Amino acid sequence: MITSEQKAAAIKSVAVKTGDTGGSSAQVAILSERIKQLTEHLKGNQHDFMARRGLLQLVGKRRRLLQYVAGTDSQKYLELISKLGIRR
Repeated sequence: MITSEQKAAAIKSVAVKTGDTGGSSAQVAILSERIKQLTEHLKGNQHDFMARRGLLQLVGKRRRLLQYVAGTDSQKYLELISKLGIRR
């Protein structure tokens, strides 16, 4: 589970303005942190199929949010994926 400090750091890294906690870029950053943690968990627990399913759901949700960001502002999308280290 992601801690509140990690969540705040992820939001701060991509925040457009202060208090921006629910924006699409902030949501993508939070999902990316959760995906990193689940990926590390699955490296040691290959047979945890519920965690794998949860990971796939998070990746799909992040993909949909990124499609939304790309549709509304392509420059913001490119900056976001470069900050988070996400492939296109």
